[in-house]
Amino acid sequence: MSHSSHSSAGFMPLSMPRRPNDELLARARVFRETLATRRSVREFASEPVPLDVLDECIRAAGSAPSGANRQPWTFVLVSDPATKHAIRVGAEAEEREFYERKITDEWRAALAPFGTTWEKPFLETAPALIAVFRHAYDLEEGQKKTNYYTVESVGIAVGFLLAALHHAGLATLTHTPSPMAFLGEILGRPVNEKAFVLLPVGYPAADCRVPALQKKSLDEIRVRR
Repeated sequence: MSHSSHSSAGFMPLSMPRRPNDELLARARVFRETLATRRSVREFASEPVPLDVLDECIRAAGSAPSGANRQPWTFVLVSDPATKHAIRVGAEAEEREFYERKITDEWRAALAPFGTTWEKPFLETAPALIAVFRHAYDLEEGQKKTNYYTVESVGIAVGFLLAALHHAGLATLTHTPSPMAFLGEILGRPVNEKAFVLLPVGYPAADCRVPALQKKSLDEIRVRR
């Protein structure tokens, strides 16, 4: 039996089935078609969603790759109405400042077709919020421990999370009021954790409407060399 340099302690055999090409294509196509139906939703039903479903989706996000396997993320699942209200108040304060004082004319024109404003009622009507925090560094016995590629790592994990939630049958929105320091304060997160994104999650409202968008074609986004 041959042994590679990876056969030392801490490594294990990879279990990954080799599928025929036609099955690869079919699975890839089904996944692509599933994700193609995902839309950003701002009109949620207030109906509760099973928290164990959200936990499973967060577990999927936690399986994402990360720099040196540091897993520099925390997912705060919020369903308490008072906490959601506090988050809405904090987010709307930042958004109002943005829309009234910070936004450029070009940015305002880009947002105009979507009809967004500083008001964010979905932060309360959605039955759950998932606040994702990036660990800029970790604290171990009072000492700072460096994390690596934290923005890239957390971004990948959020992609996993969005795909898992949509696959489960739930609607989401990626919400990023800036700055987001209020999230850490409201949710009691330590100073090394920086708010990355806020995801309202739930079922779309019965009368939910979304913009009629067109995505770029494969030829516009893929280059072969």
